[in-house]
Formats: sequence, C-alpha cells, structure tokens
Amino acid sequence: MIACGLDFGTSNSAIGIARGDTVVLAPLEDDRTLMPSAVFFDYEVHRVRFGSDAVSAYVGQTEGRLMRALKTILGSHLIQEKTSLGNRKVPLTEVVGIFVRHLKQKAETFAGQEISTVVHGRPVRFVDGDDEADARAQAVLETIARQSGFKHILFAPEPIAAAWHYEQSVRREELVLIADIGGGTSDFSVIRIGPGRRERVDRTEDILATAGVRIGGTDFDSALSLDAVMPLLGLGTRLVEKNLSMPNALYHELATWPTINFAYTYKNERDVAALVLEACEPEKVGRLSAVLGKRLGHRIAFAVEEGKIALSAEQASVMALDFIESWLTAEATRARFQAAIRAMTDRLFQTARDCIAAAGLEAAAIDTIFLTGGSSRVPAVRAAIAEAAPAARLASGSDLLSVASGLTRMAGRMF
Repeated sequence: MIACGLDFGTSNSAIGIARGDTVVLAPLEDDRTLMPSAVFFDYEVHRVRFGSDAVSAYVGQTEGRLMRALKTILGSHLIQEKTSLGNRKVPLTEVVGIFVRHLKQKAETFAGQEISTVVHGRPVRFVDGDDEADARAQAVLETIARQSGFKHILFAPEPIAAAWHYEQSVRREELVLIADIGGGTSDFSVIRIGPGRRERVDRTEDILATAGVRIGGTDFDSALSLDAVMPLLGLGTRLVEKNLSMPNALYHELATWPTINFAYTYKNERDVAALVLEACEPEKVGRLSAVLGKRLGHRIAFAVEEGKIALSAEQASVMALDFIESWLTAEATRARFQAAIRAMTDRLFQTARDCIAAAGLEAAAIDTIFLTGGSSRVPAVRAAIAEAAPAARLASGSDLLSVASGLTRMAGRMF
C-alpha cells in the first residue's frame, strides 16, 4: 500500500507519494511539484483549468471566473457561501473539492495506482479563539477529502510536518521553534528533534507545544493593496455633498483574495457609477468603476503580490496597473509596508512567545528557529519571530515544499 502527504495551501499546493521510507513529491505542472492553488472556470471552452494554467487564462482575459486562496474559506463565514459560475450557483466547498480531486488524480497518475490513504496538512488553528468553528472547518475538509476518494485520512499540524522535514538535516539534538508562515495562517510548534528521534513513529512526547494565528501572506497583500493601490481608485476621497468619505467596504472586498468575486454585482457597478458624479476626485472613482466593469480585481491582487515579494529584496517597488489605465502605477516602500502590517507582525511575535511559554521554556532554551512558508521571507516577519528567541539560530530551507515533504514522510512512517 502507498500513502500520500497532501499540503493544500492558501497560495500553493503539493502532494507527495510515500512507499515506506521512499518519499517523492508528485509532478503537478510538467516537472514542477508545486502548483498555485487556483481554479479557473473557462466559459469559452467549458472546462476547468488549474494552477498556473488557471492564472494564465485569467490574465489572458479568457472569459471565465478565477478562484484563488480557496483554503481561507474553511475558517470563515464564506464556508457556507456559493459562487456564480455562468448561470448556476456552486458551493465554494465544491470548488475546493474540484481542486483537491485534481491533486489526487495527479498523484495517482504519477504513482500508477489508486491512492486511498492520506496524511492531510492543516493549520494549528483554522479559526482563532473558537474551538467549535475550528473543528467544523476540519470536518468540512475531511468531508471534501472523502468525497475526493480518500478512505483513510489523518490530519497533521503543518508545523509538525515541517519539523519532520527539517529533522532530516540535523546532526545533533535540538529544541526547535518551527514557524510556518503561510498564505492564510501562521503556525508554530516547539519540538525536540535529532538523529536519535527521527526513527520514532510516535512523536507525541517530542511535541512540547503548538500555537497558531489566522494571519498570513494574503493578509499582507490586503494591507499593501489598501495602503498603496486602493487610494488610486478613490479610497479616502471625499464626496461633494456634506463632505462625506467615499464608502470603503468595496475597497476591502477587492483587496481580499477570497472576496474579490463578491464585488462584481450589478448593484455595486450601479452605485459606483453614481458616486463618480458625486466624488471630489471623479477620475479615481472612475478607475474603480472600470475595475468592476472589466473584472480586474484579481489582476490588481497579482500586481500587489508581486510588489510585496519585491519588497522582501528591495526598499521600494513599483506596481504596474496599466491594465486599468495607461501608465498607471502604484509605488510602495518597505517602510510603509512594514508600518501597514505592524499590528500583524506584533501578533506573530506574541504567538511565537506564547508557544515557547506553553512549552514551559524560557526563550533562551530554544536552539533554532526554523522558518518556512512563503511569507517567512518578509523581512518584518522574520525579524518579529527572531525577537521571540533572540539567542536562537535562524534556519530556513524549502520554504514552499517543507510541509509537503514532511507530510509525505509522516505518511510513509505512519501507514
């Protein structure tokens, strides 16, 4: 029997095959083992596209609907919502199922046989401070996995999986703080690892504490969008009558990956067209009207994501928005971006400290902080987590694949 490890991520996903101690990640796009967590319903040829192909179809202005950041709906009120696909309404959980089945089929094609057993990654917390909602989110994901054809399902916290991956490279015993900063959540664990422990199947005694918070890369995208892009579309402008502020709910909807499609309603288009005539800066609100009419919200989100990534290496970035208006750009600086996400990085620091305290340890006891997940590359995030254990060594590696590798290794040992 073979088993698989499934990392269904907010931004990217991967799936690996385990035959005993042999662990290999399945190719999902040509020879690439990482796939964007994106689904595009192509109205022109009536088929579903996945991953990079889905994104390319959307950017190429193929008629259809793009869905991204699907994982975030599991821990939100959107879990009960439906989305419009042409003339029909489809539950968002069904869209998640379509994507999970695609990953399973890719793995089975690679393995050459059916796979019914999975170690499925999950964040430490789907929902902050609500155990019932957190359990409900996992139950929904388990239902989706069963409907996709998995019969034997074990859930594992993603930072524990990352620890299994990191442990393969260590030469001595360590007390490690694992910090998995993903697209939708940030997860922490304090765990004992080492060459003498890695052969154990039951690692319960080694896991000293876990903690999680619903903050991730998509939240950083939203903050950057609201700070640098949405003001160009009228956020913060005034209305002539009574000097009122422009309503801001629509801007937040467009700046948030899971809710972008909900902004596209005839009512919103009609209301914004009327506000163009009432705005003190009509040209800006006119851009918002164009974004709604041409369904450009995801293109803005992709531009913002690229700008955020650039700010990890540079002090400033320029986001091209010429798909809205010729020569339009949004400028961002690392300093302003760090200010925009300061409340979130403060929470990451506190969550990391709380995890160490829950393990019954002082910060000085942590030997290593292992940073993983795409959002761990953000300098302000790295600095905040490093401050939780200032004397610890910082380590990183396989930012986008460590969880998938760890889950697959767990699958091989546990089944």
